[in-house]
Amino acid sequence: MAGRPTIIIHSLADARIGLAAAHEARRPVRLLSGPGAAAALGPPVFHAITQDARAEWPGVDAEFVLDCGGDPGLALAALRHGIQHVRVTVADDTRASLADIAQALGARLVTAAGPALDLADVSDPAEHCRLWLATAEPG
Repeated sequence: MAGRPTIIIHSLADARIGLAAAHEARRPVRLLSGPGAAAALGPPVFHAITQDARAEWPGVDAEFVLDCGGDPGLALAALRHGIQHVRVTVADDTRASLADIAQALGARLVTAAGPALDLADVSDPAEHCRLWLATAEPG
């Protein structure tokens, strides 16, 4: 979705920091899990992270995206767990089938997010989020 700078998150703490910065900046934001996080965390844990973060920052316009790597089975599991935005790197025919399933569930597949701030790479995530949201072009 246009107009959303992307922040790569790795935990509930990262999600909270990203939402707080988006609230302060009054900007919509895309919070993308780390690469292949669906395999590491599992869809239920990511869903819980999104719910907890949204409960703390209910007014922030945020899109949470779970990266499922190249595993269509994890993408399906994520959709079944109510995750609304799923990123998956698969062949075009598989992607089309997954997109149809996502649409039927009121969700969607997300393509490349463009430039992103990875909170694993910064020493002060809150400050970097503030700077990123102040200067980032929409992804």
